[in-house]
Amino acid sequence: MTAFARAVVSLLVLAALAFPPFLRAEGELRLADLGDFPLEGGGAIRECRVGYRTFGTLNPERSNAVLFPTWFGGTSQDLVNLGLIGPGKLADTSRWFVVAVDAFGNGVSSSPSNSRLQPGRAFPEFTVRDLVRAQHRLMTAYLGLERLHAVVGVSMGGMQALQWARTLPGVARRVVSIAGTPRAAPSDLALYDAGLRALDAAGSLSSSETWGPETLAALIALLALTPAQDRDRPPQDPEAVLARYDFTNWARQLRAMTRHDIYAGAAERVAARAIRAKLLLVVSRRDLLVSPEPSLALAGALKAETLVLESECGHFAVLCEGEKIARAVSAFLNRKD
Repeated sequence: MTAFARAVVSLLVLAALAFPPFLRAEGELRLADLGDFPLEGGGAIRECRVGYRTFGTLNPERSNAVLFPTWFGGTSQDLVNLGLIGPGKLADTSRWFVVAVDAFGNGVSSSPSNSRLQPGRAFPEFTVRDLVRAQHRLMTAYLGLERLHAVVGVSMGGMQALQWARTLPGVARRVVSIAGTPRAAPSDLALYDAGLRALDAAGSLSSSETWGPETLAALIALLALTPAQDRDRPPQDPEAVLARYDFTNWARQLRAMTRHDIYAGAAERVAARAIRAKLLLVVSRRDLLVSPEPSLALAGALKAETLVLESECGHFAVLCEGEKIARAVSAFLNRKD
Protein backbone atom coordinates (compact mmCIF):
# COMPACT_ATOMS: atom_id res chain seq x y z
CA MET A 1 0.00 0.00 0.00
CA THR A 2 1.38 3.42 -0.96
CA ALA A 3 1.82 6.21 1.53
CA PHE A 4 -1.07 8.06 -0.14
CA ALA A 5 -3.37 5.03 0.16
CA ARG A 6 -2.45 4.59 3.81
CA ALA A 7 -3.25 8.25 4.45
CA VAL A 8 -6.67 7.89 2.78
CA VAL A 9 -7.48 4.78 4.83
CA SER A 10 -6.42 6.55 8.02
CA LEU A 11 -8.67 9.50 7.24
CA LEU A 12 -11.61 7.18 6.57
CA VAL A 13 -11.05 5.39 9.88
CA LEU A 14 -10.89 8.70 11.75
CA ALA A 15 -14.07 9.88 10.04
CA ALA A 16 -15.86 6.67 11.02
CA LEU A 17 -14.78 7.12 14.63
CA ALA A 18 -15.87 10.75 14.70
CA PHE A 19 -19.25 10.12 13.08
CA PRO A 20 -20.27 6.49 13.60
CA PRO A 21 -22.82 5.18 11.07
CA PHE A 22 -25.52 4.68 13.69
CA LEU A 23 -25.51 8.40 14.43
CA ARG A 24 -26.44 9.13 10.83
CA ALA A 25 -29.26 6.60 10.43
CA GLU A 26 -32.57 8.47 10.26
CA GLY A 27 -35.33 6.87 12.24
CA GLU A 28 -34.37 3.22 11.81
CA LEU A 29 -35.36 1.02 14.75
CA ARG A 30 -32.32 -0.46 16.47
CA LEU A 31 -32.07 -2.76 19.47
CA ALA A 32 -29.34 -2.36 22.06
CA ASP A 33 -28.40 -5.59 23.84
CA LEU A 34 -27.85 -4.94 27.56
CA GLY A 35 -27.38 -8.58 28.58
CA ASP A 36 -29.02 -9.54 31.86
CA PHE A 37 -30.08 -6.18 33.25
CA PRO A 38 -30.31 -6.03 37.09
CA LEU A 39 -33.39 -4.35 38.57
CA GLU A 40 -33.51 -2.24 41.70
CA GLY A 41 -36.23 -4.43 43.19
CA GLY A 42 -34.14 -7.57 42.72
CA GLY A 43 -33.83 -10.01 39.87
CA ALA A 44 -33.02 -9.05 36.31
CA ILE A 45 -34.46 -8.72 32.84
CA ARG A 46 -32.83 -11.59 30.99
CA GLU A 47 -31.43 -10.95 27.54
CA CYS A 48 -32.48 -7.34 27.95
CA ARG A 49 -32.92 -5.23 24.83
CA VAL A 50 -33.78 -1.56 24.44
CA GLY A 51 -35.27 -0.20 21.23
CA TYR A 52 -34.26 3.23 19.96
CA ARG A 53 -34.31 5.47 16.89
CA THR A 54 -32.07 8.43 16.09
CA PHE A 55 -32.95 11.54 14.09
CA GLY A 56 -30.97 14.58 13.00
CA THR A 57 -27.22 15.11 13.20
CA LEU A 58 -24.94 14.97 16.20
CA ASN A 59 -22.73 18.05 16.15
CA PRO A 60 -18.91 17.80 16.39
CA GLU A 61 -19.02 18.89 20.04
CA ARG A 62 -21.55 16.11 20.78
CA SER A 63 -23.56 18.68 22.71
CA ASN A 64 -26.95 18.68 20.96
CA ALA A 65 -28.38 15.28 21.95
CA VAL A 66 -31.99 15.20 23.16
CA LEU A 67 -33.48 12.03 24.62
CA PHE A 68 -37.21 11.41 24.04
CA PRO A 69 -38.59 8.45 26.06
CA THR A 70 -42.00 6.94 25.30
CA TRP A 71 -45.29 7.27 27.19
CA PHE A 72 -47.52 4.57 28.67
CA GLY A 73 -48.15 1.93 26.00
CA GLY A 74 -46.44 4.05 23.35
CA THR A 75 -43.51 3.33 21.05
CA SER A 76 -40.79 5.38 19.42
CA GLN A 77 -42.69 4.98 16.15
CA ASP A 78 -45.75 6.58 17.77
CA LEU A 79 -43.67 9.68 18.56
CA VAL A 80 -42.99 9.98 14.84
CA ASN A 81 -46.52 9.09 13.71
CA LEU A 82 -48.04 11.77 15.93
CA GLY A 83 -45.74 14.43 14.49
CA LEU A 84 -43.65 15.08 17.60
CA ILE A 85 -40.24 14.44 15.97
CA GLY A 86 -38.98 16.18 12.85
CA PRO A 87 -37.84 19.55 11.49
CA GLY A 88 -39.72 22.31 13.32
CA LYS A 89 -41.55 19.78 15.51
CA LEU A 90 -41.61 19.44 19.29
CA ALA A 91 -38.30 17.55 19.03
CA ASP A 92 -36.76 19.67 16.27
CA THR A 93 -34.39 17.50 14.26
CA SER A 94 -33.06 20.50 12.31
CA ARG A 95 -31.45 21.65 15.58
CA TRP A 96 -31.14 18.59 17.80
CA PHE A 97 -29.87 15.03 17.55
CA VAL A 98 -32.96 13.26 18.87
CA VAL A 99 -32.83 9.78 20.41
CA ALA A 100 -36.29 8.24 20.84
CA VAL A 101 -36.14 5.34 23.32
CA ASP A 102 -38.72 2.60 23.84
CA ALA A 103 -39.59 1.82 27.46
CA PHE A 104 -39.61 -1.69 28.86
CA GLY A 105 -43.08 -3.19 28.55
CA ASN A 106 -44.07 -1.46 25.31
CA GLY A 107 -43.63 -4.52 23.10
CA VAL A 108 -40.49 -3.18 21.38
CA SER A 109 -37.96 -3.10 24.20
CA SER A 110 -37.92 -6.14 26.48
CA SER A 111 -41.51 -6.85 27.52
CA PRO A 112 -43.76 -9.64 28.75
CA SER A 113 -45.03 -9.98 25.18
CA ASN A 114 -41.62 -10.52 23.54
CA SER A 115 -39.37 -12.04 26.19
CA ARG A 116 -38.04 -15.48 25.28
CA LEU A 117 -36.92 -16.43 28.81
CA GLN A 118 -39.48 -14.48 30.91
CA PRO A 119 -42.73 -14.42 28.94
CA GLY A 120 -46.04 -13.11 30.22
CA ARG A 121 -46.40 -12.88 33.98
CA ALA A 122 -42.92 -14.31 34.45
CA PHE A 123 -41.54 -10.96 33.28
CA PRO A 124 -40.20 -9.07 36.31
CA GLU A 125 -41.56 -5.78 37.59
CA PHE A 126 -39.40 -2.73 36.92
CA THR A 127 -39.41 0.91 38.03
CA VAL A 128 -39.06 4.26 36.31
CA ARG A 129 -35.58 4.39 37.83
CA ASP A 130 -34.77 1.12 36.04
CA LEU A 131 -35.92 2.69 32.77
CA VAL A 132 -33.60 5.65 33.34
CA ARG A 133 -30.64 3.42 34.21
CA ALA A 134 -31.17 1.40 31.03
CA GLN A 135 -31.44 4.57 28.95
CA HIS A 136 -28.26 5.96 30.49
CA ARG A 137 -26.44 2.75 29.62
CA LEU A 138 -27.74 3.01 26.05
CA MET A 139 -26.53 6.62 25.82
CA THR A 140 -23.05 5.89 27.12
CA ALA A 141 -22.28 2.37 25.87
CA TYR A 142 -24.01 2.47 22.48
CA LEU A 143 -24.04 6.14 21.49
CA GLY A 144 -20.97 7.35 23.33
CA LEU A 145 -22.86 10.25 24.92
CA GLU A 146 -21.78 11.19 28.42
CA ARG A 147 -23.95 14.33 28.48
CA LEU A 148 -27.34 15.25 27.05
CA HIS A 149 -28.59 18.68 26.15
CA ALA A 150 -32.05 17.66 27.28
CA VAL A 151 -34.55 14.94 28.11
CA VAL A 152 -38.08 15.61 26.84
CA GLY A 153 -41.03 13.37 27.69
CA VAL A 154 -44.82 13.23 27.61
CA SER A 155 -46.95 11.56 30.32
CA MET A 156 -44.97 8.50 31.50
CA GLY A 157 -42.16 9.91 29.37
CA GLY A 158 -42.33 13.08 31.47
CA MET A 159 -41.98 10.95 34.58
CA GLN A 160 -38.83 9.43 33.11
CA ALA A 161 -37.52 12.90 32.22
CA LEU A 162 -37.90 14.09 35.83
CA GLN A 163 -36.32 10.88 37.12
CA TRP A 164 -33.31 11.64 34.89
CA ALA A 165 -32.97 15.00 36.63
CA ARG A 166 -33.08 13.37 40.07
CA THR A 167 -31.09 10.17 39.45
CA LEU A 168 -28.37 11.64 37.23
CA PRO A 169 -27.94 15.28 38.24
CA GLY A 170 -25.85 17.21 35.75
CA VAL A 171 -25.99 14.63 32.96
CA ALA A 172 -28.89 16.37 31.19
CA ARG A 173 -28.64 20.16 31.06
CA ARG A 174 -32.38 20.63 30.60
CA VAL A 175 -35.48 18.55 31.30
CA VAL A 176 -38.96 19.00 29.85
CA SER A 177 -41.90 17.16 31.40
CA ILE A 178 -45.19 17.44 29.52
CA ALA A 179 -48.21 16.08 31.42
CA GLY A 180 -45.78 14.15 33.62
CA THR A 181 -45.24 14.26 37.36
CA PRO A 182 -42.45 13.89 39.94
CA ARG A 183 -44.70 11.41 41.74
CA ALA A 184 -48.22 10.09 41.41
CA ALA A 185 -50.85 12.07 43.28
CA PRO A 186 -53.47 10.20 45.37
CA SER A 187 -56.07 10.69 42.61
CA ASP A 188 -53.63 9.21 40.07
CA LEU A 189 -52.91 6.25 42.31
CA ALA A 190 -56.62 5.51 42.67
CA LEU A 191 -56.97 5.35 38.88
CA TYR A 192 -53.83 3.28 38.41
CA ASP A 193 -54.80 0.85 41.17
CA ALA A 194 -58.20 0.31 39.55
CA GLY A 195 -56.42 -0.24 36.26
CA LEU A 196 -54.10 -2.83 37.75
CA ARG A 197 -57.02 -4.75 39.21
CA ALA A 198 -58.81 -4.62 35.86
CA LEU A 199 -55.71 -5.80 34.01
CA ASP A 200 -55.32 -8.70 36.41
CA ALA A 201 -58.99 -9.66 36.01
CA ALA A 202 -58.96 -9.32 32.22
CA GLY A 203 -55.72 -11.27 31.91
CA SER A 204 -57.20 -14.12 33.93
CA LEU A 205 -60.33 -14.42 31.80
CA SER A 206 -60.39 -16.31 28.54
CA SER A 207 -62.71 -13.98 26.63
CA SER A 208 -63.75 -10.33 26.69
CA GLU A 209 -67.33 -11.59 26.79
CA THR A 210 -66.77 -12.41 30.48
CA TRP A 211 -65.40 -8.97 31.44
CA GLY A 212 -67.60 -7.14 33.89
CA PRO A 213 -68.57 -3.49 33.30
CA GLU A 214 -66.12 -2.25 35.96
CA THR A 215 -63.24 -4.11 34.33
CA LEU A 216 -64.10 -2.80 30.87
CA ALA A 217 -64.50 0.79 32.17
CA ALA A 218 -61.09 0.69 33.89
CA LEU A 219 -59.41 -0.71 30.78
CA ILE A 220 -60.93 2.03 28.63
CA ALA A 221 -59.60 4.60 31.12
CA LEU A 222 -56.14 3.09 30.72
CA LEU A 223 -56.51 3.33 26.96
CA ALA A 224 -56.88 7.08 27.51
CA LEU A 225 -53.29 7.14 28.82
CA THR A 226 -51.99 6.07 25.39
CA PRO A 227 -52.19 9.38 23.51
CA ALA A 228 -54.41 8.93 20.48
CA GLN A 229 -52.65 6.25 18.47
CA ASP A 230 -56.15 5.46 17.15
CA ARG A 231 -57.30 9.03 16.53
CA ASP A 232 -57.28 8.71 12.71
CA ARG A 233 -59.11 5.38 12.64
CA PRO A 234 -62.90 5.02 12.43
CA PRO A 235 -64.74 4.52 15.75
CA GLN A 236 -64.62 0.92 16.89
CA ASP A 237 -66.04 -1.29 19.58
CA PRO A 238 -63.87 -0.53 22.68
CA GLU A 239 -63.33 -4.25 23.21
CA ALA A 240 -61.99 -4.58 19.65
CA VAL A 241 -59.57 -1.71 20.29
CA LEU A 242 -58.42 -3.22 23.60
CA ALA A 243 -57.81 -6.56 21.90
CA ARG A 244 -54.81 -5.04 20.11
CA TYR A 245 -52.96 -4.43 23.38
CA ASP A 246 -51.07 -6.79 25.66
CA PHE A 247 -52.44 -6.44 29.19
CA THR A 248 -49.33 -7.81 30.89
CA ASN A 249 -47.23 -5.18 29.12
CA TRP A 250 -49.64 -2.53 30.41
CA ALA A 251 -49.57 -3.97 33.92
CA ARG A 252 -45.77 -3.81 34.16
CA GLN A 253 -45.67 -0.20 32.95
CA LEU A 254 -48.58 0.83 35.15
CA ARG A 255 -46.95 -0.73 38.20
CA ALA A 256 -43.83 1.35 37.47
CA MET A 257 -46.01 4.48 37.35
CA THR A 258 -47.63 3.71 40.72
CA ARG A 259 -44.19 3.45 42.33
CA HIS A 260 -42.75 6.51 40.62
CA ASP A 261 -41.46 9.05 43.13
CA ILE A 262 -38.36 11.15 42.48
CA TYR A 263 -38.27 12.05 46.19
CA ALA A 264 -38.00 8.42 47.35
CA GLY A 265 -35.30 7.89 49.94
CA ALA A 266 -34.85 11.57 50.80
CA ALA A 267 -36.71 14.53 52.23
CA GLU A 268 -38.69 16.29 49.52
CA ARG A 269 -36.79 19.57 49.74
CA VAL A 270 -33.42 17.83 49.81
CA ALA A 271 -34.30 15.71 46.79
CA ALA A 272 -35.62 18.70 44.84
CA ARG A 273 -32.51 20.76 45.54
CA ALA A 274 -30.31 17.92 44.27
CA ILE A 275 -31.71 18.55 40.79
CA ARG A 276 -29.22 20.55 38.74
CA ALA A 277 -30.97 20.55 35.36
CA LYS A 278 -33.07 23.48 34.22
CA LEU A 279 -36.73 22.39 34.21
CA LEU A 280 -39.73 23.21 32.05
CA LEU A 281 -42.92 21.70 33.44
CA VAL A 282 -45.91 21.71 31.09
CA VAL A 283 -49.20 20.82 32.76
CA SER A 284 -52.92 21.06 32.06
CA ARG A 285 -55.29 22.31 34.73
CA ARG A 286 -57.90 19.87 33.41
CA ASP A 287 -55.69 16.78 33.35
CA LEU A 288 -57.72 13.99 34.97
CA LEU A 289 -55.14 11.26 34.34
CA VAL A 290 -51.94 12.81 35.72
CA SER A 291 -52.54 15.50 38.32
CA PRO A 292 -50.71 18.79 37.64
CA GLU A 293 -50.29 19.62 41.33
CA PRO A 294 -47.06 17.68 42.09
CA SER A 295 -45.37 19.27 39.06
CA LEU A 296 -46.48 22.75 40.08
CA ALA A 297 -45.21 22.13 43.62
CA LEU A 298 -41.81 21.07 42.26
CA ALA A 299 -41.71 24.13 40.01
CA GLY A 300 -42.47 26.33 43.01
CA ALA A 301 -39.72 24.74 45.09
CA LEU A 302 -37.10 25.21 42.35
CA LYS A 303 -38.51 28.37 40.75
CA ALA A 304 -38.65 26.35 37.55
CA GLU A 305 -40.31 27.46 34.35
CA THR A 306 -43.89 26.32 33.77
CA LEU A 307 -46.47 26.35 31.01
CA VAL A 308 -49.97 25.90 32.44
CA LEU A 309 -52.63 25.05 29.86
CA GLU A 310 -56.29 25.80 30.47
CA SER A 311 -57.99 24.13 27.49
CA GLU A 312 -60.44 21.25 27.58
CA CYS A 313 -57.79 18.93 26.10
CA GLY A 314 -56.54 17.90 29.52
CA HIS A 315 -54.00 15.10 29.34
CA PHE A 316 -53.91 15.30 25.52
CA ALA A 317 -52.81 18.92 25.33
CA VAL A 318 -49.67 17.85 23.48
CA LEU A 319 -51.91 16.87 20.56
CA CYS A 320 -54.41 19.74 20.42
CA GLU A 321 -52.10 22.49 21.70
CA GLY A 322 -48.99 21.11 20.08
CA GLU A 323 -47.85 24.34 18.41
CA LYS A 324 -48.03 26.30 21.66
CA ILE A 325 -46.11 23.62 23.52
CA ALA A 326 -43.54 23.27 20.72
CA ARG A 327 -42.85 27.02 20.80
CA ALA A 328 -42.31 26.96 24.56
CA VAL A 329 -40.07 23.90 24.34
CA SER A 330 -38.05 25.39 21.48
CA ALA A 331 -37.46 28.63 23.38
CA PHE A 332 -36.49 26.69 26.51
CA LEU A 333 -34.06 24.35 24.74
CA ASN A 334 -32.42 27.16 22.78
CA ARG A 335 -31.94 29.43 25.78
CA LYS A 336 -28.30 30.11 26.73
CA ASP A 337 -28.74 30.45 30.50
